[in-house]
Amino acid sequence: MTRNDLTIYDKVADRWWSDDIRWVRTLKAMVPGRLSWFDRQIDWSGKRVLDLGCAGGFMAEALAARGALVTGIDPAAQAIEAARAHASAMGYDIRYDVGVGEALPYADAAFDAVVCVDVLEHVRDLPRVLAEVARVMTPDGLFLFDTINRNPLARLATITLAEDVLRLLPKGTHDPALFIKPAELRAGLVDAGLKPGPVTGLGPRGLSLRGDLRFGRLPLTTILYMGTARKPPEGAG
Repeated sequence: MTRNDLTIYDKVADRWWSDDIRWVRTLKAMVPGRLSWFDRQIDWSGKRVLDLGCAGGFMAEALAARGALVTGIDPAAQAIEAARAHASAMGYDIRYDVGVGEALPYADAAFDAVVCVDVLEHVRDLPRVLAEVARVMTPDGLFLFDTINRNPLARLATITLAEDVLRLLPKGTHDPALFIKPAELRAGLVDAGLKPGPVTGLGPRGLSLRGDLRFGRLPLTTILYMGTARKPPEGAG
């Protein structure tokens, strides 16, 4: 079986916003949980924000609704087309590009913030992605992310349970070898010239009326965790 199968996003692109695919609804349901914490870290209004790994646009549209000037990028071309179509239908002025985090097609200091959720555990070259994130952010810019911890419990929860048993995600979505321990990510952020900020857990906090999981902040970072890192202001250090 293929692991880290990124073709899943294009395969369902035409139904991304339909709410008839359970695992896609799960991804959509995670956005409010993430933003319940991200919103405390930044005032989005008027900020130039890159949604790195935007897929069909769930996070990008939520940020646009908060007044951010959003650009989304993802390697899944059909998912990007779905994102463009939905943003247009909803009246959001969001720029969408096809591309990868290892080679962002943007100028230095193009964004005030970069958001990267459900992505870092999929990339081919994590140090390169973090370096690109730092490059495209303005001095004092903020990086907001989440990813999956690497340990037996995280593997049990995200692969054995979420993929194999509960089918919350398609089989093969993740490769546990690509999961990232918080200390490793912190070191990578520092190597990229960023100053790591606070970290918190992310996970299920209940069920919707439809029986789907609702997500929010958790005290433990054992499985999923969110964090921030800031690019130092000019002249700092």
